[in-house]
Amino acid sequence: MAIVINLDVIMAKRKIRSKDLANELGITEANLSILKTGKAKAIRFSTLESLCEILECQPGDILEYRNK
Repeated sequence: MAIVINLDVIMAKRKIRSKDLANELGITEANLSILKTGKAKAIRFSTLESLCEILECQPGDILEYRNK
């Protein structure tokens, strides 16, 4: 099982840069990069909610389950 993070895809569709998104979220670009690359072990619901609000999307647009 694998949870895939599609944050980079959504960001590209919304034409938002990492620097701008990180500033709006109130996190560092390094932490945003960890999320984008799927290296994060967890994500806070408050962060996910903020991402969805800023990117105008649903959690399922960002997170995807793929059966290996």
